[in-house]
Amino acid sequence: MLRWTTHLEGGPRRVNHAAVSVGHKVFSFGGYCSGEDYETLRQIDVHIFNTVSLRWMKLPPVRTGGREHARDVPYMRYGHTAVLLEDTIYIWGGRNDTEGACNVLYAFDINNHRWFTPKISGTVPGARDGHSACILGKAMYIFGGYEQLADCFSNDIHKLDTTTMTWSLINARGTPARWRDFHSATIIGTKMFVFGGRADRFGPFHSNNEIYCNKIKGPTAPVGVSLGPLCSCWGVFRAPLLLLGCL
Repeated sequence: MLRWTTHLEGGPRRVNHAAVSVGHKVFSFGGYCSGEDYETLRQIDVHIFNTVSLRWMKLPPVRTGGREHARDVPYMRYGHTAVLLEDTIYIWGGRNDTEGACNVLYAFDINNHRWFTPKISGTVPGARDGHSACILGKAMYIFGGYEQLADCFSNDIHKLDTTTMTWSLINARGTPARWRDFHSATIIGTKMFVFGGRADRFGPFHSNNEIYCNKIKGPTAPVGVSLGPLCSCWGVFRAPLLLLGCL
């Protein structure tokens, strides 16, 4: 039987954060909380939830030892993504009220809690927030989001090959999913399914005529499936299901 359990002790108040499961722990990075300062470039905060003890722990700030090493640590942000590949969590995108959106790839070693910035090549996606990220094999796939330079919603798919650290733009066949941000995406088998999010009624540019998508978009979306509107959410598929984030 399914049932809900709430655990509040010591947890961060966050929305538009990013989180991944690592064994019996959940790593949560950044996010937005009303009343906090997002105009300074303080380090992103990292909270760890232990699913066995049901307790939270906040990691102390990283000692950077100089301006050059400080660049390896992402600043506080929201609307970013986090994915786990082997012993590394990759953080990409997101925005801060001072710096705007970001397109630097950050990596976090889960064993020694060390940040570093991998050397990358290829066609780097434009800085954005509200996108999604999924892992398939050794590659990370980025979809959608709100692109800062173009000032519009996106429906592009970008691939990061982590074996060569090379970005590429994917030219997908078929009818593309509608441009959107703050949606959900997940990999099942070799297919990525996209659901929910926010878009504009008249096109990729923001005109204050927002719509919220409620159709599943994927290679084989079930006919007639229409669910309630959804912005963004996060969960872990390793029974039990964990939901994190609320203001």
